[in-house]
Formats: sequence, structure tokens, C-alpha cells
Amino acid sequence: MTQSRVLVIVEVRIRHHPDFGSGFESVTYAKQQRLRRATSHFLMRQPAFAQWPCRFDVVCVSKRNYPSRIDWLPHAF
Repeated sequence: MTQSRVLVIVEVRIRHHPDFGSGFESVTYAKQQRLRRATSHFLMRQPAFAQWPCRFDVVCVSKRNYPSRIDWLPHAF
């Protein structure tokens, strides 16, 4: 069995109150661009990962209720 490797970059957002929108909504286009630049810098410094496919996920933690709710959006952008 061949094992495929994927570099997964995860942005974790925590929300204590829904009045400020969801954690997913807080990952704006500008934030996505910063994550892409940071990933590019990482790949320049760690060339062993440069050939791996890469994806960006977002994980949102809502602390409004107990227990906290965790939502995961793979391939977010």
C-alpha cells in the first residue's frame, strides 16, 4: 500500500461569543494571503516538504457552550 503525504496547514480560530461572527468568517482573504506567505517561507526553509501537495484547513472552537464545540473545514481555501 502506497502512503500519500499531504502537508496540512491548519488555522485555529476560537470564539467565545457569536456576536463577532464565526471562526470561519474571521479567516478573511487578507488572512489567507498571510497564511500562504508564511507557508511559502516555511517551504523555502524546509525543502523536503516542497514536493508534497499542500492544503489549508480551518478549525473553529466555540467556547460558548460546555463542552466546547469544534468544527473542522478541510480544504478551506
